Amino acid sequence: MQTYLILLRENRNYRNLWLGAVISQLGDWFNLIASASLIADLTDTGTAISYLFLARFLPLFVFSPFAGVLADRFDRRLILVGTNLLRALTVLGFLLIDDPSQIWLFYLLTITQFALSAAFTPARTAVIANIVPREDLVTANALDSFTWSTMLAVGSLLGGVAASLFGIAVAFAIDALTFLLAAWFTSRIQIPAVLAEDRAAVSRGGWLDFLDGLDYLRGQPYILVLSLVKAGGSLVWGAINVLEVNYAEQIFPLGGGGETTLGIIYAITGLGTGFGPLLLRRWLGDASGRLRWAITVGFWVLALGILGLSAAPTLPWFGLATLIRTVGSGTIWVFSAALLQMVVPDRVRGRVFAFEFALLTLTQSISIFWAGFAQDNLGWTIRAVTASSGVAGLAVGLLWTIFHLYTLRRPLRVTADVPASQESPPLV
Repeated sequence: MQTYLILLRENRNYRNLWLGAVISQLGDWFNLIASASLIADLTDTGTAISYLFLARFLPLFVFSPFAGVLADRFDRRLILVGTNLLRALTVLGFLLIDDPSQIWLFYLLTITQFALSAAFTPARTAVIANIVPREDLVTANALDSFTWSTMLAVGSLLGGVAASLFGIAVAFAIDALTFLLAAWFTSRIQIPAVLAEDRAAVSRGGWLDFLDGLDYLRGQPYILVLSLVKAGGSLVWGAINVLEVNYAEQIFPLGGGGETTLGIIYAITGLGTGFGPLLLRRWLGDASGRLRWAITVGFWVLALGILGLSAAPTLPWFGLATLIRTVGSGTIWVFSAALLQMVVPDRVRGRVFAFEFALLTLTQSISIFWAGFAQDNLGWTIRAVTASSGVAGLAVGLLWTIFHLYTLRRPLRVTADVPASQESPPLV
């Protein structure tokens, strides 16, 4: 843990980026609990919950290609600040919704919020490699995952309690405030000017920039596969986002409703996604070959955990299976991100991460739609749909393992424009 504290203490830029993430992610989980509760109040169909997650994920797929171009052409710091401010205004709009006839407005505002998130996410991921030395990239990504997980655990638990005691309007108001605070912290980040100048020099403008990013990936098949790792994982875990709500509301409700159960499930999810990558990093280390082994382990642990969910007879057993599957998903997320940051040049980094994010949200949306469709149209039980996700996890894990073993002896070339310790931006 000392390594992570040193990074936060000595790297002022990363510290501000991290603090902004802590605050905004805390509000995000308040938002999710409140949104799920609002949907449950306005409608009682499984498809409606699926639509909630589709409204959160599909905009990320549609707008990510354009977001990648923005991240590679313009000041990434300004993108982070602007999207945080606009999301604060959007979230305040949720306070207007109090009737089933306004459900369309809820979905519209959700789409707007996550269209802005589509611009935010690739810029933030690319910024990490701009402000963190190469040897600290795994540390930074592991800390990011741990932070996301901690905020998931704390924010979801507090969000469930707040929604139950004070109402969902309070949760939405807190979310808006956190975006404002996050904007202030990200405004304090300084990105080396030479990187922005280099990106501008190679930019051809607009749609051609997007096509250049695709050309780069087409010419780098190994990096292309690395950029598809999260998409493969989200095809497996996407349905679980919907099914966890169903489990909380219908199978393991506590206190007369699902809010408390859902908060507990998200708290356990936070522990798994947070500590899993930290433990695997301690076991396997930071070398690129070891990172690829970690991804392989992550896929198989993910599939095992989801199959455990489908058979869990009680909430404690469900919690244990949740812990197992989130160790896998967190490992896949952290180590694939660190590998890409190591090997992708800064001039195309935003577009590569936007492509990765777009495919991730597409496969996650497909998985989410399947969860609602199988329940409402095929008559599948919640456990049967969960088991189908576990089988999908075994298939995806097998494909990655075959690829990993086939390319086992291939070294990964680290790009020269990721800051090394002697080239890193000023640390304060």
